[in-house]
Amino acid sequence: MKLERNKRIKKLAVWTWTWVATMAIATFGPEFIWDHHPFLTPFAIIVNFANGILMILANRDLFNHFDELEKKIHLESLGITLGLAVIFGMSYSLLDTTNLIRQDAEISILVMFIGLTYLTSTLINSRRYR
Repeated sequence: MKLERNKRIKKLAVWTWTWVATMAIATFGPEFIWDHHPFLTPFAIIVNFANGILMILANRDLFNHFDELEKKIHLESLGITLGLAVIFGMSYSLLDTTNLIRQDAEISILVMFIGLTYLTSTLINSRRYR
């Protein structure tokens, strides 16, 4: 059972790092590698999108093999993360559109917020239920 779990975790790690790599290629490739080629840029974005879908499927596969307690921990963490991401994202966007912050609202800030929120809520829920 543990061997199967480790296999699923490694599969998720591979798809996650592949998605990160294809995101970097799609982001920096047009400017630094292929000079905004009209085929390569959309192709890199499509490859990144496909890798993202495969990463989601690997994540789902792992979650489907969690026990009931692990599912509860992650479901609550995902619910908290979704709610806070919407509230934070909309507030952050409003700060930008009303010019209450000097810089433009960047999606990378929201992505970091989501990651930190999910990590924190998972750690808190794990402690709470164990």
